[in-house]
Amino acid sequence: MENILQKYAHLLVHYCLSTKPGDKMYLRSTTLAEPLVREVYREAVRAGAVVETDLSFREQSRILLEEGGEDQLQYISPLYQKAMEEFDTYLYIIAPYNLREDQNVNPDKRKIRQEAHAPVMKKYFERTATLDMRRSLCQYPTLANAQEAGMSLEEYEKFVFTACRLYDEDPIQSWTEVREQQQQIVDLLNDREEVYYKGDGVDIRFKIDKTRRWINSDGRTNMPSGEVYTSPLEDSVNGVIRFSYPALYMGHEVEGVTLYVKDGYVEKWEATRGKDFLDQIFQIEGARRFGEAAIGTNYRIQQMTKNILFDEKIGGTVHMAIGQSYLQAGGKNQSTVHWDMITDMTKEGEIYADGEKIYEKGKFLFL
Repeated sequence: MENILQKYAHLLVHYCLSTKPGDKMYLRSTTLAEPLVREVYREAVRAGAVVETDLSFREQSRILLEEGGEDQLQYISPLYQKAMEEFDTYLYIIAPYNLREDQNVNPDKRKIRQEAHAPVMKKYFERTATLDMRRSLCQYPTLANAQEAGMSLEEYEKFVFTACRLYDEDPIQSWTEVREQQQQIVDLLNDREEVYYKGDGVDIRFKIDKTRRWINSDGRTNMPSGEVYTSPLEDSVNGVIRFSYPALYMGHEVEGVTLYVKDGYVEKWEATRGKDFLDQIFQIEGARRFGEAAIGTNYRIQQMTKNILFDEKIGGTVHMAIGQSYLQAGGKNQSTVHWDMITDMTKEGEIYADGEKIYEKGKFLFL
């Protein structure tokens, strides 16, 4: 484990964040991830960075949301705010104690907290879009995630490290090869205007123009990665899409989601389970438009683990996200929501770009 965490830290510091001497790094996680935090800290210091760490403890967020008054809920950590506004790099190591910690908190209190953070999040999106701040999200395997995935902790560790290519002799070289292959996909898509997803329960079109672009997600902003994505023109999405995978957000699980879309606006929605939560989300400003359309390309991930960092990358799937657009892709929609929903394309799925079939049953035809 020590050796694999050293390889993980080296990949995160040098490939994902391109750490340079003098960089100010904000390293955020929970106390569960201390073994990886130590190795990242060591590697970053060796690279010449100044590192600030922020480790939360079990149920810290829930306690604040349950016990805090309005002034406390509106308080923003000065270190967090300064990091989002000024630091060079930001690494968030996901390492939860309990994935349901915040599920039953008062939604009004949650809203106060989200609204207080909105200006800082806006700055975060702006800086990461222009690469003024280099950021990466990654996973430290914890029992909570392993249980959610239906695995033992040892099995889940192997799953995470495989998806991140840490068993490869040179993970950086391996991810460089992913970047080169995916660049062929984004080069083709950035030369087209209309994309059409077709499959079982899927019949949806959207457009991009010179103001938008497809982005090669090659492991530098998420680890693991393995997807290409864009923010479609907000009023161009039309059709219907049924998501075959359960949709998870804020500790809630919604199944059988089907969205009916006209001119970019979600006019109607259905769900076989959890529709009440979906109803709540669609009351939030900007949530009834799409912020993302994407194609998963990581074929080392072949099962759902109920963790969006991995699930949206599953090779042979597509996903679309309601809510916040990606500024780096040219998107304009703004929302406090960004909810990725995934559907399988390996059985009947097809993708067309300006009328040309480029993808069938989970595979690109030109690679």
